[in-house]
Amino acid sequence: MGRINLKPETTLPKFAIYGNNMVLPAFLSYFTAIMQLRTLFLTCFLFWWMAAGAQTTAEKKAAKYFESALVHKSKKRYAQACADMEVSIRNNPSLPEAYSLLGQWYYEGHDFAKAAETFRKATYQCLNGKFRFVKPLTLSLLSAGAPDEALSLISNYATIKDSAEWNSYRRRALFIQSALMHKDTSEPVNLGVRVNTPFPELFPTMAVDTQFLYFTRRVNNMDEELYHAQADSCGGWFSAKNMGSPINSPNQESAQFISADGHYLFYTRCENRSENGWAEGGCDLFMAYRVALDTEWTIGQPFGRTINTTAYEGMPSLSPDNRELFFVSNREGGMGGFDIWVSKFENGLWQLPENPGPAINSPGNETTPYIAADNQTLFFASDTRPGLGGPDLFVSRRQKDGSWSNAENLGYPINTAYDERSAFVSLNGKTLYFASDRIGPAGNYDLYQVPVSPVGAPKPMSYLQGYVFDSISGERLNSASIKIRDVVTGETIYELRSNRGDASYVVTLEPGRLYEVYTDRYGYQEVSDTILFDTVYNNHPMVHNIAMLTNDYNPLVPIDDSLIATVNFEVNVTELSATDMAKLQTAISNWIEEEAIVIYVNAYTDNTGTPMINQGLSFRRASIVAAEIVASGIPETSVVARGWGEANPIADNETEEGRFKNRRVEVVVRR
Repeated sequence: MGRINLKPETTLPKFAIYGNNMVLPAFLSYFTAIMQLRTLFLTCFLFWWMAAGAQTTAEKKAAKYFESALVHKSKKRYAQACADMEVSIRNNPSLPEAYSLLGQWYYEGHDFAKAAETFRKATYQCLNGKFRFVKPLTLSLLSAGAPDEALSLISNYATIKDSAEWNSYRRRALFIQSALMHKDTSEPVNLGVRVNTPFPELFPTMAVDTQFLYFTRRVNNMDEELYHAQADSCGGWFSAKNMGSPINSPNQESAQFISADGHYLFYTRCENRSENGWAEGGCDLFMAYRVALDTEWTIGQPFGRTINTTAYEGMPSLSPDNRELFFVSNREGGMGGFDIWVSKFENGLWQLPENPGPAINSPGNETTPYIAADNQTLFFASDTRPGLGGPDLFVSRRQKDGSWSNAENLGYPINTAYDERSAFVSLNGKTLYFASDRIGPAGNYDLYQVPVSPVGAPKPMSYLQGYVFDSISGERLNSASIKIRDVVTGETIYELRSNRGDASYVVTLEPGRLYEVYTDRYGYQEVSDTILFDTVYNNHPMVHNIAMLTNDYNPLVPIDDSLIATVNFEVNVTELSATDMAKLQTAISNWIEEEAIVIYVNAYTDNTGTPMINQGLSFRRASIVAAEIVASGIPETSVVARGWGEANPIADNETEEGRFKNRRVEVVVRR
């Protein structure tokens, strides 16, 4: 009878994070117990069997093929092992151990129908077979897409002693019935041999221009590395290429996420070690940056200890407004094994991560988060909630109060009896990319695409792009501060900087709304533009270049800025020395009685590291200097602290002396 393949489920954790960071399914508890005892039990059993004087010729042949099957399985010759065990069963059809192992092997090999048939035979061929094999038969039937037969077994054999386990089987069977009744008509399509290989591929992601597909490949089933494939002109992909050094290293790199503008790459690196070997390490979150889309990536830098710990941290996803970082960790304080956590970027710094709670996380394992371009729709994998088996893909939506809706299963045929993970949705909200091991053995993932079902569809988005420039000279202006506000609600949707290299910017926006684009930069007058981001930009982005005038351009409204103090910092230092404090107090003392002044505290860094990290570092330095100025008697409302990162260097960043001069905070009085 033809069957639809669905997924296995168990109450035990279904995956482990191995040293190479690949998330792999674990075996069911029934099979795990057999594997642990197999060697000792089967060795004793075979000695007894071969020594029995009353053995028939058929039984001897069964023993021979039984032993041969074990040898083939130990050498990973799956097909031959199953074939020999079938011969053993034909010659001794009442041997329960043979059925147990053969059913397990078929199950592990994703041949769920054969596993079910094997266990079904065992129920009437072996002594007490119905009670001994009813659970693995039920699981195999569920995975083989036969919920009706599974429900019949559950009704006949469920016991009070095992009620929790049987109830989980019943819930899953009922869910499968419903999923098959309401299945989507679109079948996932494999991305093909230019992307997929005999090795596992996971974690698809793209920037908004969709010109490159980034993903992780487990090369030779050992080394995880980051790859990318360029889009061709026919809607497919050219052959994928290794991203090379410095992104990939002798360590394990995986689970990458590319920012909307394509300038930042967030990823997981494992096998890290701190200087003492214990304080930090394992799998951590890293960030790399590139000046332009055709330039090399910088050496990856780890996030600070606010996010990275000695526990596992990985699988990052940056929100489209650059304010939230979703990631996976098994740190203390979670709800189960691996949870999804969120760190918010506030006041120039990544804050302590928070657990979003039971709407997202469960006592099991939640992994591979992806926050869609609408900043409201969160996709992730879970191995605990009712589903079609193994890790399924789920979706949750952000509510008006900031909480999350209860997760919904994306249903069949996106989810199956196999493992589905790492979802990504195109900017227009129409295409879902994900990883599944539905073809081949467990853990051998390929990348697929499928039209998004109504259950999981995020809002369709487009994007605004352009660059910032001096309206007189035409010079590109990097590190300009850009804020995008909704004109109707007044809500600030984005806060970003024009790119270090080409002064470009990219933001994803919902069409059909009126936005204000507010731009500010040191030495320049503020600019405010209002744009109608109409639905005409659904298929093509809107280009909006921002022209700025210097502060001294209009002589009718003169601006008088006075630099009254400069404080320099050593590398990564964010504290003021006693000398620095005395310098600031002396400089401010002459202005305490002045009215109608604004004191700007502008902090800058050198150009080592990534712009995002430097921006946070400069903001922190600006904040502590501003606090010292307020403590000296200047009203807080008259002090504006801003971190400009590596912008506006006053010396050569190629020398340590020059970098020290650039690591500064300037205090400017405007009258």
